[in-house]
Amino acid sequence: MSERDDIHGGTPAGEGRPYAATYHRGPVILRGQMIPSDSTTANLLKPEASTDWLHMDPWRVLRIQAEFVDGFGALAELGPAVSVFGSARIAHDAPGYRAAERMGRLLAEQGVAVITGGGPGVMEAANKGAALAGGKSVGLGIELPHEQGINDYVNLGMSFRYFFVRKTMFVKYSSGVIICPGGFGTLDEMFEVLTLVQTHKVTSMPVVLFGRDYWDGLLDWIEGPVADSGMISALDPSLVTVTDDVDEAVRVASGAINA
Repeated sequence: MSERDDIHGGTPAGEGRPYAATYHRGPVILRGQMIPSDSTTANLLKPEASTDWLHMDPWRVLRIQAEFVDGFGALAELGPAVSVFGSARIAHDAPGYRAAERMGRLLAEQGVAVITGGGPGVMEAANKGAALAGGKSVGLGIELPHEQGINDYVNLGMSFRYFFVRKTMFVKYSSGVIICPGGFGTLDEMFEVLTLVQTHKVTSMPVVLFGRDYWDGLLDWIEGPVADSGMISALDPSLVTVTDDVDEAVRVASGAINA
């Protein structure tokens, strides 16, 4: 047996085993031609001119971990909260903007924090309502090619690299959601929450769709062709409330908090 075999607890090839040595690199087991000529410690201490390693998947895992740690640390003591989702594209004088601003104010007056994506439009409006009412106004932004930045009415803000980390924060720290009219991002957030509720990955999450004219067509399609084709189980009507009434939206979304 060679010195290498002895160090790694191997046995000579040909004695019932195909490989003479086993090399352990953390939880990874390497044998035969997969055994490296270097070591983890040697690689750590080796001078490295290239910075390509900064963009490799193992390093990304650390950035992802750091985002979770920062998010949990920032929001753990937030208290009861409701997330308000909706389009970034509506104007300040649009009815939807005024409705979202009122939602933020009503929630803040109950001592409920308002969480949004931190951008303009519906998000800004809900943050504005909460901030001007003296409440907690949270914006969880996302790094995008066309940076929108965090709106001026956020008093607790974070910007994330990864959508899935950001979504975790929305769900983990919200006791209910109000979903105003919006595009792909809003639809993504809506279906994410509905999937978690329908599959019981969250224990209780009131979901309010604000704006009947906007949402009825989508719900007709889900409850019609999608359900009729057997693609989904029947959507529990108690899981979703559709309304045009701001007061009802706030009451339902914060119901689990005030129960």
